[in-house]
Amino acid sequence: MFSMRIGIYAIGILAVVGLTQCVGRSRQESLSIKGSDTMVLLGQRWVERYMAAHPGVVIQVTGGGSGTGIAALINGTTDICQSSRPMKDKERAQVQEKFGAAPHEIVVAKDGLTIYVHEANPIQELTIAQIRGVYLGETTNWSQLGGPDKKISVYGRENSSGTYEYFKEHVLSGGDFAAGVQTLPGTAAVVNAVAQDPHGIGYGGAAFAKGIREVGVKSTDADLAVMPTADAVKSGSYPISRDLYFYTRKAPEGGMKEFVEFVLSDSGQAVVTEVGYFPAQ
Repeated sequence: MFSMRIGIYAIGILAVVGLTQCVGRSRQESLSIKGSDTMVLLGQRWVERYMAAHPGVVIQVTGGGSGTGIAALINGTTDICQSSRPMKDKERAQVQEKFGAAPHEIVVAKDGLTIYVHEANPIQELTIAQIRGVYLGETTNWSQLGGPDKKISVYGRENSSGTYEYFKEHVLSGGDFAAGVQTLPGTAAVVNAVAQDPHGIGYGGAAFAKGIREVGVKSTDADLAVMPTADAVKSGSYPISRDLYFYTRKAPEGGMKEFVEFVLSDSGQAVVTEVGYFPAQ
């Protein structure tokens, strides 16, 4: 009788352990991703593919701009920040001070920052200096650029945007928008505005270039104009090529590591191409 009780007790322990393991396997893993509006569609597509193959994982993706995502990473309110610009030294220092480690940077895709004009606009190419002149308010009429005698309608991104930061540094040489520039919340809004305005100009990610026309960009008057194609962005011959980033507070582990590995895999990088950006490598 005593040995039978021991046997029943042992079976009970095994049953409890088995139940605990099943509960552990069924428990949902969750991650949050926040940041770049340029990257939000890309992030959503990655997450859709990943969650379809991993039913126990829940990942939420929101935009708001690269600066908003970086602030959320520093505040500890997101697991992954998507950013269309590199983190600033001050931001890196804040992560280091708060969490005791430098943020972990991962290049997940490439982009050619694209200059948009209306499909009816005859302008085919612009130099960096010409684009700068438009956004600084020094050039206000298309006739100054070889186009029609029409006032230029200028559209840009709000200052929480990583695309704005990149444009300000690499095109405006640190200058500020002229007062007449209309800033809009998201690249899709910029594209929509230019698509409806025959005299408009805007900028944003290559993946959003639909319903408008892309303009070739030259570093100087002496250079050939280059379009933001995959080869030009990969080689760096397109003058305003850039990396797109994930930032985490430390090197990814566990479920986050598995998700990042998927993003960098052939399958994840195929999603980059599908969306309209360019692979990280």
